[in-house]
Amino acid sequence: MSRRRVPVPADLKAEDEENSKITVYKELLYDSMQANGTEERLYTQSDLQELKAIPDEDITTLMQVVQELVNDKLLVACAGRDTALAWKWRDVQEAEKYKQCTTNEQRMVYQMIDDYGSDGIWSQTAQKRLGMHENVFKLAIKQLLAKNLIAQFKNVDNPNKKMFIKASIRPSEKATGGPWYTDQYLDEAFIEDLERVIYDFVKQRSAYRSRGTAATRSLQPKKGTIKGNDKPLRKRPADEITTGDDTPSVPKPLVDASAPRKDALLPLPAGYMGYPTVRDIARLLSQTGITTNTILSEEDVQKLVDVLEFDGLIERIKVGSRIGYRTVRPAKQSLDPWAVPAEPGKQEKGIPQQYATPFNEVPCGRCPVFDLCEEGGPVAPSNCEYFKRWLGQE
Repeated sequence: MSRRRVPVPADLKAEDEENSKITVYKELLYDSMQANGTEERLYTQSDLQELKAIPDEDITTLMQVVQELVNDKLLVACAGRDTALAWKWRDVQEAEKYKQCTTNEQRMVYQMIDDYGSDGIWSQTAQKRLGMHENVFKLAIKQLLAKNLIAQFKNVDNPNKKMFIKASIRPSEKATGGPWYTDQYLDEAFIEDLERVIYDFVKQRSAYRSRGTAATRSLQPKKGTIKGNDKPLRKRPADEITTGDDTPSVPKPLVDASAPRKDALLPLPAGYMGYPTVRDIARLLSQTGITTNTILSEEDVQKLVDVLEFDGLIERIKVGSRIGYRTVRPAKQSLDPWAVPAEPGKQEKGIPQQYATPFNEVPCGRCPVFDLCEEGGPVAPSNCEYFKRWLGQE
C-alpha cells in the first residue's frame, strides 16, 4: 500500500523561503559591515543601504535583517550623530558570550563592564549608573563570575576597590601598573634584577677586556751622546750611548715581566657597530628566562634602559641608523658584575662599583649633595653624616 504525500501549505512554504532569504541577507550584511569598518565604526541606515547587501534597497527587509542581527547579539544599537540611531557589529565569539547572559540584569551588567574595556569599572560605579538595587546587582555579578564571563582585579591606584573586567581581556597597564607591579606593589627586586642583566650585557658588548699582555721590549733612548761625537745629530743604538762614565748602559724594559698582569676594560675604537640596541636587550631578556611569567615589550625594556641612562651608567651612541648603548667610561669600571647587596659601610645596592681612587674613597668624592655643601648651609662638613659613617663614629 503506497503512502500519499501530504501537500505543504502554500503559506508555510512561502514563510520558509522568506526565512531562508533573511538568513542569506543577514550573512551578506554582517560580512559587508566587517569588510568596511572596524568594531568601533557606527553605521546609520543610509550607510547600510550603501553597502547594497539587500537587493532593491528594500527598507522593510533591511530593518528586518538588522533586527535579526540585533537579536543574535551580532549588532549593537547605538546613538550616532545628532542622536540618530546607528549600529556597530560585534565579533561572533563575543556575541556567544552575550547569549550566555540569561537575564536582563546579567546582560546590562556585562554590557557596562564591556564598555569600559581593559581599564575595568568599579562595582559601585556600575551599580549607580545602571540604577540597580544592590542585591540585584550583586546577584548578577555572582552569576557572571560563575559563568567566567567577568573577572575581578585590583587597581594599582585604588587597591581597596572591587574592579571588574571581562574575563577574556587583560587589564591595562594604567590599571595594574604594568609588569613592574606584583600584587599592586612595585616589584623593586624584579626591576633591579633586570637592570643588573641589562647593565652587564651592555658593559660586555661595549668594552674590550685587556688581559694585561703588554710588550716587554727594551727602552730605546731618543737623545744622548754618541761615543766619539759630542753632537746629538742622529738616533743611535743603545750600545753607543755613554752615561758620562765607563759603566756600560743597561737597557731598561718598558714593563717588568715579573709584575702581575692586571686586566682592564678598554673603550672600543671609533666606528664600532656592535653596541647593543633595545631590541638586542629585549631578545636577551627573553632568552635568559628571567621574565618567564612576565611579557616585556620593547617599550618596557626602553624604560629600564632609560633608568640606567639617567643614572649615568650607560649612554646612547649611534649605530648606523639605530640607537645603541655603551657603558660610561669603561676604563674606570670594575671588572666585577653588578654590585652586590648593600652592607654597612659599602655602596648602595644596585650601583656598579668603580675602581677606587684617593678622591672617591673619601665621602666627598661620591657625595650626592657635593655642590650644596658649605659651612652655614643645610649641608656642611661639620655635620656631614657620611664622614661619621666613614670614620666609624655611628
